[in-house]
Amino acid sequence: MDQANVDERIQDYYTQHFAEAERLTVRSAQGRLEFERVQELIAARIGPHSHVLDVGGATGVHAAPLAELGHDVILIDPVPAQVQEAKRQGTFEAQVGDARDLQFGDDSFDVALLFGPLYHLAERKDRLRSLGEAARVVRSGGWVFAAVIPRFIGHAVLTLGEEAPHPYPTDWVSLLEHGTAARGVLFPGAHFHTAEELEEELSQVGLTDISVCAIEGPDGLALEQFGQADEELHQAALTMVRKVGHLPGIRDMTNHMMGIARVP
Repeated sequence: MDQANVDERIQDYYTQHFAEAERLTVRSAQGRLEFERVQELIAARIGPHSHVLDVGGATGVHAAPLAELGHDVILIDPVPAQVQEAKRQGTFEAQVGDARDLQFGDDSFDVALLFGPLYHLAERKDRLRSLGEAARVVRSGGWVFAAVIPRFIGHAVLTLGEEAPHPYPTDWVSLLEHGTAARGVLFPGAHFHTAEELEEELSQVGLTDISVCAIEGPDGLALEQFGQADEELHQAALTMVRKVGHLPGIRDMTNHMMGIARVP
């Protein structure tokens, strides 16, 4: 997959076709689950008044609440339209930038969030560069949080509710074997991970204390079918992912996985 083409599709998709600001708020019950789970995973680890870099932070859905909690947040995103919307929040700094080339000095932050870049980067070298840049700008002992889309969910979106084709499409097989994005899909996904692959990439750039867990867990895909979920159902989904979201194999059965690691 040509990364230059993916980069062009990212600009088109997030400017013309998809309102990222709505994804974690009003689009489906999955969005609330994802938002709350991400926030709790961060809050369990970082200290008060942390200096946070939100890489690929889109319109500031996570940056804004972190700023409200008293953290000093800088958001970067490659899509100018999203950066302009993020700036309207007024509680954090937002600028256009690329995860592969962070324009900040070494040890500038306590925390780096990468909740978009990795699944938009087709080549391993670019993903490692992005993670390496995050590790570089975070001080020793600080945290890196990186989200990915699992191969399980990438395959499920293509196949659930459909009759299995014969022969099986080669790009579907490639998705399962190598994480390569299938052709003909509007979403500009470029790579889909396994938990073990994410662990290895985090380790490869020198990060330590690595853990990988599900964000939404097994109920996330079902909650995408609801505009809203009642509180009992929402709390049940949170309980489920808290109980099983760290288990090998089960952690891949989710809309998104989170890799969490420290800078040594």
